[in-house]
Amino acid sequence: MSKSTLTRRGLLKTGAVAGAGLAAPTIFDGKAWSAAHTGFTNAPEGDTVTLGFNVPQTGPYADEGADELRAYELAVEHLNGGGDGGMLNTFSSKTLDGTGINGKRVEYVTGDTQTKSDAARASARSMIEKDGAIMITGGSSSGVAVAVQALCQEAGVIFMAGLTHSNDTTGKDRKANGFRHFFNSYMSGAALAPVLANAYGTDRKAYHLTADYNWGYTTEQAVKESTEAIGWETVNTVLTPLTQTDFSSYIAPVLNSGADVLVLNHYGGNMVNSLTNAVQFGLRDAQANGKNFEIVVPLYSRLMARGAGANVKGIYGSTNWHWSLPDEGSQAFTRSFGTKYGFPPSQAAHTCYVQTLLYADAVNRAGSFNPCAVVEALEGFEFDGLGNGPTLYRAEDHQCFKDVLVVRGKENPTSEFDLLEIVEITPASQVTYAPDHPQFAGGALGSCNPGA
Repeated sequence: MSKSTLTRRGLLKTGAVAGAGLAAPTIFDGKAWSAAHTGFTNAPEGDTVTLGFNVPQTGPYADEGADELRAYELAVEHLNGGGDGGMLNTFSSKTLDGTGINGKRVEYVTGDTQTKSDAARASARSMIEKDGAIMITGGSSSGVAVAVQALCQEAGVIFMAGLTHSNDTTGKDRKANGFRHFFNSYMSGAALAPVLANAYGTDRKAYHLTADYNWGYTTEQAVKESTEAIGWETVNTVLTPLTQTDFSSYIAPVLNSGADVLVLNHYGGNMVNSLTNAVQFGLRDAQANGKNFEIVVPLYSRLMARGAGANVKGIYGSTNWHWSLPDEGSQAFTRSFGTKYGFPPSQAAHTCYVQTLLYADAVNRAGSFNPCAVVEALEGFEFDGLGNGPTLYRAEDHQCFKDVLVVRGKENPTSEFDLLEIVEITPASQVTYAPDHPQFAGGALGSCNPGA
């Protein structure tokens, strides 16, 4: 939304330079909102405000959920003035000063999504209706994210998505009350294709194994389209159940398919198990079509790499963030997280910590917890200092646009946390697409819902 539009609405109050090359952060006058909207869901009445952290504490993505919860707890500590402040010190917007959110001390409740949409909606609803949560965040599954985002839209609270990579979250299932900091399937394909062409050539035949839910579908589509654009041929695509633990029956046919690349559109424990089975079947040492057989993992994480161990050596993938990044924000967060927990954070932890700060900052800039004021504050917001370089929260779809990392499993890691190396930092311009791009078609953002 343009500054002139905000001025016409009487919402623009003041601005301060956010950082080099960034637009001035917008600070809204909460009185303008309270005059027009006298009530909204779970409006804080005392001196505290409650956030709802909805993460997979059980199920195939439980490792990511545990790290997300650690990050949320660290964010609350920093918002309330504890610890070393972490990224509060590097964030280009300077409204967060350790006094909570809009002067209210931050409290939180938690839920277990179980990596199941119904369970995730039930726990989110409980946090909203019983615990008074004014914002819901979390999740490590796009199926969960889409379901909870829709619930939050209906309930009139903000949803700050956790780890969700499917195009659908800010595509056909986008909602005005929902925001995603994490990158998406299209961005992975756009970042990976040039690197794969350089590493493996343009004459390749790919076989896809794909998790049977919305994240798997859009990731397969994105990687398939981007690699076919550089000359690769897709030999076959096969769906696998999210609950699958032994992928042997899916790996065996790959050997006789004519493919020379296996693309594993799997995440979390699924990827650990399918990659392990692929290595056990000898794919890493195989030859096909006169070439070395290769494996690609479109969406990587440090937690997955640790689970797969030596099997990740030399394997390419993409990631949203990595603890080894040298920028001031990344190092501040890694230092804070490491001091508190004894090991570096994952990309899941990073995006959840950042989303909490972005919500808190938006409330402060708006001067109101009203979700429509928060939406206005986040739409078109440009910021820096949170670990991915200059970043835009695009107004048209509530998707963040920033640099994307292409990584590869290290051949000689120095520790169990040092398993991935950054081989390419793909600039945001290379992964930016039009809001009506075909991979994101069919959805409408709609209007914000303040609820009560």
